[in-house]
Amino acid sequence: MAQAARRGLIHTATFPMSSDRPPPSAHHGHPGRVLFVGAGPGDPELLTVRAVDCLRSADVVVYDTLVPQNVLDLVPPSVTRLAVPRDGRDGDSDPGEAIGRLLVQLAAEARTVVRLKGGDPAVFGRLTEEMGPVRDAAIPIEIVPGVTAAVAAAAAAGIPLTSRSAASSLTILTGHEAADKREGIDFQQLAELSGTLAIYMGVEQVERWSSGLLAAGKPAQTPVTIVSRCSWPDQRIAVSTLARCVADFERHHWPSPAVVIVGEVAQTLVGASTAAVRGPLAGRRVLNTRPPGQGDDLDALVRAAGGSCRRVPVIRIGPPASWQPLDDAIRQADTFDWIVFASANGVRGFAERLRRAGLDGRTLGTVRLAAIGPATRQALEHAGFACDLTPDLFRSEGITAALGQSPSATRFLLVRANRGRDLMRRELEMQGHIVSEVPAYASEPIDTLDATTATEIEQVPFDWITITSSLIAESAVRLFGHRIQQWRVASLSPITSATLRQHGIEPTVEATAAVADSLVAAMTDWEIAHAPRSA
Repeated sequence: MAQAARRGLIHTATFPMSSDRPPPSAHHGHPGRVLFVGAGPGDPELLTVRAVDCLRSADVVVYDTLVPQNVLDLVPPSVTRLAVPRDGRDGDSDPGEAIGRLLVQLAAEARTVVRLKGGDPAVFGRLTEEMGPVRDAAIPIEIVPGVTAAVAAAAAAGIPLTSRSAASSLTILTGHEAADKREGIDFQQLAELSGTLAIYMGVEQVERWSSGLLAAGKPAQTPVTIVSRCSWPDQRIAVSTLARCVADFERHHWPSPAVVIVGEVAQTLVGASTAAVRGPLAGRRVLNTRPPGQGDDLDALVRAAGGSCRRVPVIRIGPPASWQPLDDAIRQADTFDWIVFASANGVRGFAERLRRAGLDGRTLGTVRLAAIGPATRQALEHAGFACDLTPDLFRSEGITAALGQSPSATRFLLVRANRGRDLMRRELEMQGHIVSEVPAYASEPIDTLDATTATEIEQVPFDWITITSSLIAESAVRLFGHRIQQWRVASLSPITSATLRQHGIEPTVEATAAVADSLVAAMTDWEIAHAPRSA
């Protein structure tokens, strides 16, 4: 049997953002490094390949509060995450320099530090101020570019930023300048340009920049396109003119972050529907309730079908109360006939404890391995094990039916969560088998939603919510309350559906098999069946 895969754990800690003491020295010539990484406009699919690689290999991620959760979901759960505010802290005169000192403190402990910044780090991101302390400390720096807001907004609206006939230049400017800046925006010069203007952070200062351009002679009917929260689930795209935009902003309350595109190219708007990905879920917003790292395939399948996915975990995955039962079972693994894994999390916990004990696949001897479904089988194979059995029915009943015909007194080890159905153990014991159970991880409901997520749930009109277990069903009902009645509900299995019905919720669809592609297929089939028919 192949040797188990070896996976390391990254130590996590928290660090205060303080300037009370100088940064520590770089560990005798062995410093870490700082990577300034562009997070793009918000959609994780618009990250560069290099950015994703940086996030997955980081020790610490220091991120702006405007970076959406979907991007942070790419960061492994064991990696330290630190949110930094957009303004100063503890009286710092320059928030950029304060963040730079924090980066030095973290990197000086021989860590790989990712400074995750919305859009592109070099465009209105205080990159100069943040890099200063890092360079002074002689810590290696890498800048990983990201899709900046102007480019993303133009693509979302389906318009060009330049045109041979209408705009031979692009000027990017901020609508919110530093208070101590000696010279302000030269509206006269901007008004004389025949190219495109892309205004960042222009929502609060719309009256200032629009009146400035008008006073400098820019025509009142100059087209204006507004892209609010570009590539986020609640993205909004609208058109106006230079003369009307103040009133339109007041009327429609387009939220930040927003990019305003001013110029003749803005009148070629073809609309988000033309630029959006086509598919059965086009325009649909899906709430994925699984924890980070547990439903990535679901997110990808929803996006492939044209929808957008927002991860809002309602349970958390962690270590069991004690590792001792699993460690003892691993040392006695060769005394069992079958080891049955009830989830991919169980496989990961088992493989990690095997590695920590300094053991490998040889410890298992001739024991055979069973997986409850394809995802669990894939986790076994990824860990370096061959899977001997995966039932056709991807739940406990399937395993019981497949293994129950084994000779009586067969010894089974069930590797599972700290909670869940007892059906498999009871059925096997009733058939005369000897069954031991050990928890390889803990699955616990989340108590409350954070304020930002709760506000988003209230404001963003979601279309679907996916429910993939009974525990998730119970936690989702408690956390979302009446809102869940307003969404279409996609259930992964009959067991999950039964739990939902106990709470008075009838699933809109149920997957034909307990796998992500079947769940998304059920959603897309429903959308196709209920799509408006042309006359």
